[in-house]
Amino acid sequence: MKNNAGPLSGLTIIDMSAMLLGPLATLTLADLGANVIKVEPPEGDGRRTIGPSRNPKMTSQFLNINRGKRSIVIDAKMSAGRDVILQLCKKADAFIHNSRRQAIDRLGLSYSEISKVNSKIVYCSAVGFGRNGPYADMPAYDDMIQGLAAIPSLQSRVMGAPQYVPLNLSDRICGIAFSQIILAALLCRQLTGEGQEVELPMFETMADFVLSEHLCGQLFVPPVGELGAQRMFERRPSKTKDGHICFWLGTDQQCARFFDAIGEPALKEDVRFAKRENRNKNLFVFFDIVDKKLATKNSKHWIDIFKTLDIAAMPLHTLETLFEDRHLKETGFFEIVEHPSEGAIINTAIPSNWSKFASRRPGPAPGLGENTLEILLENEYSEADIQQLIASGAVKQLNK
Repeated sequence: MKNNAGPLSGLTIIDMSAMLLGPLATLTLADLGANVIKVEPPEGDGRRTIGPSRNPKMTSQFLNINRGKRSIVIDAKMSAGRDVILQLCKKADAFIHNSRRQAIDRLGLSYSEISKVNSKIVYCSAVGFGRNGPYADMPAYDDMIQGLAAIPSLQSRVMGAPQYVPLNLSDRICGIAFSQIILAALLCRQLTGEGQEVELPMFETMADFVLSEHLCGQLFVPPVGELGAQRMFERRPSKTKDGHICFWLGTDQQCARFFDAIGEPALKEDVRFAKRENRNKNLFVFFDIVDKKLATKNSKHWIDIFKTLDIAAMPLHTLETLFEDRHLKETGFFEIVEHPSEGAIINTAIPSNWSKFASRRPGPAPGLGENTLEILLENEYSEADIQQLIASGAVKQLNK
């Protein structure tokens, strides 16, 4: 029988992160069963006001990345509020934030302070820049990090002018990387019995991400070629009679079968295309020839033929047709669930499967301060203590 709790059940995470990067990392932990306590300021996480909503402070973007968490409102600028956070940390496994170093230090919530109440806690911070460089204290947002990591410049080689990728790419990639180092730090504590402070800098993470693709000949000292993976700038989906398809020719043998399938067998002997290294140097010409052939038939025709030839090919989705994808439908990826305050919303499935844990549908994203009372009771506060904290403004509960 499979366990319904999730592989991270039993771990408690104090999450003071906000907006996207940090909450995306702790979403992974919550999806896998961790008890994530989302500590919010009185005004709430800034993501509560970004995107469409039915009710104030419950926008689509907040709901999407904060499912399965519980919310407590604490004014960390008040000494009584800071004390509550320290109390929560006493029994926690990890403390997470993505504030600038100066800001978290001003609150008295640095690693040195929190480790005084729990020496085994894993203290994890995501920051803009590594602490030893000249940018160390600068603010960092997705736009700036994309720019510093040369992503709009790469886009300009395709689009003709610098453009950001139309995703919060840096925040999302760094959020995934952040979840990995949080889990690694927790595993290290399990193995050594010791807590520690770990830090993820966004700029360095994205520079590594980009250069792992585009360092190319400059990897060698002295260089043996240019910067930039040329194929990345010239590849594109191919237009068919009724849309576009995306295909990949992994081997020269697949390419030969591909040329037969599109009715261009002579291209198998063309020196420009017969070998992969030459194809990559002549992609513009390759696609000009191929697109003329593919445009004569619809996408399904070509995808069916390529499938029989073991050539990878799939349709090009739009945001709208992604919801109609038959694979996502049949795997139950999309589910309409009833949120307690927001009504029917779409949840996406947790994209992992475990042989000893049942598939989980995490709980709903919380209202601002929805769980303040229960979290405080769990952490040894009496009813009288809680009422005093509420009266002082150090904590707040939903609609109070």
